[in-house]
Amino acid sequence: MWGLVLRQVVPTNEFRKHGIEPCVWLKDLELLSDLRRPYWFGMARSDMTVRESGEAIRLAIETTSTIGAAFFPTLLNMIKIPSLKIRWKRRAPAAKYVSRPIALTFYVDLGVNELPWPIKLGAGELERILNSFSDEELAEFIAGLMDGDGSVLIEKDEEEDVIIIVEIAACENCPKRFILDVVKEIITKRFNIIGTINRFGSENTLLFCGEKAVRLLRRVAKYMHHPLRRLRAELILAYYDGRISDDVFMKLYEQTKYEEGPDIKRNHALEALTQAAPQTHTHGETK
Repeated sequence: MWGLVLRQVVPTNEFRKHGIEPCVWLKDLELLSDLRRPYWFGMARSDMTVRESGEAIRLAIETTSTIGAAFFPTLLNMIKIPSLKIRWKRRAPAAKYVSRPIALTFYVDLGVNELPWPIKLGAGELERILNSFSDEELAEFIAGLMDGDGSVLIEKDEEEDVIIIVEIAACENCPKRFILDVVKEIITKRFNIIGTINRFGSENTLLFCGEKAVRLLRRVAKYMHHPLRRLRAELILAYYDGRISDDVFMKLYEQTKYEEGPDIKRNHALEALTQAAPQTHTHGETK
């Protein structure tokens, strides 16, 4: 059913013609039924909130986007069937095409001993845990972090040359801000990939550009599950491996971009959820 949602935002058949599978994000998703996977530790350091709620620990993720409405319940369903809250959000200044966005919050409640990762931790403990990971475990952690707070982008410089960008964001005054510093140092030490931390408005961003971004994607892409970010990562790697031409690369990337005007990828979470829901009889006799 989520194939229907994905087809709304990208021309899936066009990608398949060039050997790129748009639904690759579903590959190995069942492995995430194990909360000990480093992916969950990465998600818990990003968009997913983890808090004690009475006698339980609640994992929750909020979204207003079409992609999020497909991805987050599918992800949480690997643990248990998620519950849903729907609420109006305050209109953001940048959302000029939306009068009042609707946010969906998907959540699951766990027993107090079910979550194997610390809920709160400082820089020292985070560094200790990441240093204990193997290279593959570290890559999986970074993939979870990117699926929550990351971006995979393409820009062009003044000479119209393509620049690949991978970034992980945290707000300036966010308690999770220190994570960027620790992750930057660990990636440099372990993978010899050097990033920079830049400030854009109220956000700080751990940024990898060009060949460094491609090298990082080679490490982490196979563990990424966010449908659009994984698709862009696969597209970039196909391009750098010489499997698609410059023209095909740019044409397919354009199909994944968020537009300036009203965009089906943005602020349509509730509509996407409604369309993906199983059809049921509301009246009459079933046959």
